[in-house]
Amino acid sequence: MERPLILVTNDDGITAPGIRNLVNFMNEIGEVVVVAPNSPQSGKGHAITINSTLSYEEVTLEGPQTDFSCSGTPVDCVKMALDKILTRRPDIVVSGINHGANSSINVIYSGTMSAAVEAGVEGIPAIGFSLLDFSWEADFSQAKEFIQNIVRRTLENPMPKGIVLNVNIPKLSKEEIKGVKVCKQAHAKWEESFDERINPHGKKYYWLTGYFNNMDDSEDADETALANGYISIVPVKFDLTAYEYMKTLEEVMTFEGIKEAK
Repeated sequence: MERPLILVTNDDGITAPGIRNLVNFMNEIGEVVVVAPNSPQSGKGHAITINSTLSYEEVTLEGPQTDFSCSGTPVDCVKMALDKILTRRPDIVVSGINHGANSSINVIYSGTMSAAVEAGVEGIPAIGFSLLDFSWEADFSQAKEFIQNIVRRTLENPMPKGIVLNVNIPKLSKEEIKGVKVCKQAHAKWEESFDERINPHGKKYYWLTGYFNNMDDSEDADETALANGYISIVPVKFDLTAYEYMKTLEEVMTFEGIKEAK
């Protein structure tokens, strides 16, 4: 049988330890092509490059995979891979392994997850992986078997089109990880402020600061699973329509004397 074609990308940059570990894990499963940013792109969300040019080049890194470094965002990398680099449609797109969490509200800021969502827009199965460890020396090997099993099961059991997986892994040893839980996105947010400072020329500048406020202790929330030593898997879709509010909104937005759309 033909080995599955796996597209690997990330937002920490093509040389980040997280993606190099993920590439090694995927090499044991299929044929791997890497298209990843040439510099860190964390927090870029679903940004694309529209006001400047894009470029990519093949680079030589350790392993049997083929690596391409791209000047754009994570979403640019997926778009470029599908349109210009790959000779056939990938069987799956895997993004990460991110240095740090993308659980809860972080999913909307995450370049890692936006790359996966972009693949979902194209109807391709996709998974974003994140480890709750920001360190450049993080030990990604502890999650190897879990990551490989999640990818294999996704390949064997295709998801409905438009759904991608957000996988977050606690900073624990393989033996300490209790298992895997399918979860909902926890209700949480960043409480942010801007620290104002003055540079040597007297001009004000600001650093974004804040703390993470988890307001959700429900058992099926991703933050709860992670706090209890489980890997969390949240199915994510890009359709942001609030269907439950549509009927109420129709009633609210009824105006006499104005022709309504039918």
